[in-house]
Amino acid sequence: CETAERAADAHGGESRPVYIVGTEVPPPGGAREAIDRLGVTAAEDARRTAAVHRAAFADRGLADVWPRVIGLVVQPGVEFDHESVCRYDPARAGGLSDALGDLPGMVYEAHSTDYQPPESYRALVRDHFAILKVGPQLTFALREALFALSAIESELLGRDASSRLPDVCERAMRDDPGHWTGHYPARGRRARWYRRYSYSDRIRYYWTRGDVAGAVERLLANLSGIDIPLPLLSQFLPAQYRAVRDGVIEPSPRDLAIHRVMEVTSAYSAACRGVA
Repeated sequence: CETAERAADAHGGESRPVYIVGTEVPPPGGAREAIDRLGVTAAEDARRTAAVHRAAFADRGLADVWPRVIGLVVQPGVEFDHESVCRYDPARAGGLSDALGDLPGMVYEAHSTDYQPPESYRALVRDHFAILKVGPQLTFALREALFALSAIESELLGRDASSRLPDVCERAMRDDPGHWTGHYPARGRRARWYRRYSYSDRIRYYWTRGDVAGAVERLLANLSGIDIPLPLLSQFLPAQYRAVRDGVIEPSPRDLAIHRVMEVTSAYSAACRGVA
């Protein structure tokens, strides 16, 4: 905070930094073991965390900055592992939600909100978890779109003329396992499909590799040069099929992939706008 304030002073301008504090940060990328039920941050723990941070700010001569601390990271009971999601339960988080009345000017930040249904996002925002952190769900949606496009490509062009993107990704992950071995089993029946389909989406770390990026570009180029039949879109990308049919988007591979990712962002956006 001191460093950010000095930088703001040096660069001038009317805008000042705002801050989020807290200690309830889950492991990045989702849980590594199967989860059945999560503890919710106790209301008293939330109050104490805020008080400890506020005292630390004051000790460093930053008491005047504290009103710009707008968020506190807490655990409302949401998380995901490789193949399941802990859904938000408003009843369990009621005490924590009520405690925000003792923290004027602040909202809660919830991590690992990926893969919740739209009604859960609306409930989280309603209950003052106003900052919803989305992580691998976005790249998960991108991978879904690209793999679906790869299936369409194979149907239209045959495997020999196709990018064979899923195979390229699998080979890259096996050749360079550093991004997934601490998360997935290295052997066994689940290892391969975790690498491709797990909610934690460790495949996201490989999209910038030369061979994988090249396969993506080949896929997009192959499909940009032909008309994708609507029945194939309906089979592999049904939501995007409807968007094309209704004139919302063009049937270009890039537009189809972006639309799939924006299905995720639209659920968050609708919740934050209070859309039913």
